[in-house]
Amino acid sequence: MNRIKMLSMKVLQDHKEKFGVDFAKNKQALNDICKINSKSLKNKLAGYITKFIKNEFKAKIEKAKRIANTKEVILEEKQLNTVSDTLPVQASL
Repeated sequence: MNRIKMLSMKVLQDHKEKFGVDFAKNKQALNDICKINSKSLKNKLAGYITKFIKNEFKAKIEKAKRIANTKEVILEEKQLNTVSDTLPVQASL
């Protein structure tokens, strides 16, 4: 794991509630948490944290959509089964 990912994960483990999907706010949160003298290092950390949280957020949304779609399919199958159970059966000659 490279240096940026490792440092970002350490910060997120302890202070995840302070970060969100806004780069500028994440950069400010890093300033509040620790002192980083290097502007480029601070930007890289804030950028990686922002990207990580956005990806995590997108994954949660996709999971919720899949669950909703699964529930809709199950409901449709139940309705089809109910309709097919109520239809009269015709004997073939």
